[in-house]
Amino acid sequence: MIPNSEREETVSGSSDTDRVLRGPRSLIVSFFGTYARDVGGWVGVADLITLMADLDVDGPSVRSAVSRLKRRGLLVSERLGGAAGYRLSEEGRRILAEGDRRIFGHRVARVEDGWVLVVFSVPESERSRRHALRSRLTRSGFGTTAAGVWVAPAHATDQARATLRELDMEGYAELFHADHLGFRDLSEAVARWWDLPALQAMHEGFLTEHEPVLTAWRRRSLRGEEGPRRRRAAFADHLRAVDSWRRSPFLDPGLPPELLPDDWAGGRAARVFSDLHTLLRTPALDHVRSTLTP
Repeated sequence: MIPNSEREETVSGSSDTDRVLRGPRSLIVSFFGTYARDVGGWVGVADLITLMADLDVDGPSVRSAVSRLKRRGLLVSERLGGAAGYRLSEEGRRILAEGDRRIFGHRVARVEDGWVLVVFSVPESERSRRHALRSRLTRSGFGTTAAGVWVAPAHATDQARATLRELDMEGYAELFHADHLGFRDLSEAVARWWDLPALQAMHEGFLTEHEPVLTAWRRRSLRGEEGPRRRRAAFADHLRAVDSWRRSPFLDPGLPPELLPDDWAGGRAARVFSDLHTLLRTPALDHVRSTLTP
C-alpha cells in the first residue's frame, strides 16, 4: 500500500497545477480526468476507495488525498442518496479539459510552421510574478533562447497567449511568430534551448515502465481473455499509464523530429501510450462502471 507520507514532486498534468503529489493525489486527479466525466461526474468516497485499492492505494491515503484536492479547489464534496462523494469543481473541469487537449491531441511540429517567441521584462520588484511566468512556460514546453526570451513550436501560440492572460502579464510581454534564420544549425540551437537529455530520460522512463505492459496485454488479447479480473487489471494498468504520461505532452512540446537525436524516444513513448489507451480504455471504464454503487 502507498503510505500517507507521499513523495512530493512537480507534475504538469496541467499547466495550472503547481504542485501535485505523484502518488494517491496524482492518481485521483488522473482518475477523475479519465473516467469520472463518463459516469456522471460524481463518485462516492466508498467506491473511490474500492477502485484505488486496485492500484494498491489504501483507504486513509484516498481520504487524505481527496481532502487536499478539495482544499486546492479541484474537487467539491457532495452527498447523493445519503452517500458522501466528490465531483470536479468548475476549475477542475477546466484544468482537465485543457489536459485532454494536450494528452490526447499531442501535436508534432514541422520546421516550416515556425516558432512562437515570448519576450518579457518583469521588474525586480515583481520577481515572484516573473518566477511564476517562467515556471508556467517551462511546464508548457517552452525552451529558453536568452534571458526573457522563450521559444516553442508555433502551435503553442494559443497556450502562450492564454498563460500571459491568466497571469495578467500581458503588460510585460510581447508575442512573436518567428523563423530561424541563423547562425547555428537549428538542431544545435534546439539542443541549447531545451534540456533534451532530461526529456529523453522522461520518455525512456515511461517506456521502461509501460512498454512491457503493452506487450503483455497484446498477448493477453490474442488469448481472448475476458471477465472481471481482466477488466480490473485493465483499469489499473490504464490509469497508471495515463498518470505517468500526462506530464509528457506539457514538458515536451513536440519538436520537429528532424531536429532531434536519431535515438529520440519521444515518438515511441507516444505510440506506446496511444496503443495502451486504445487497448485498455474500454475495459477499464467498464470496470469503473461495474464498481460504482447504483
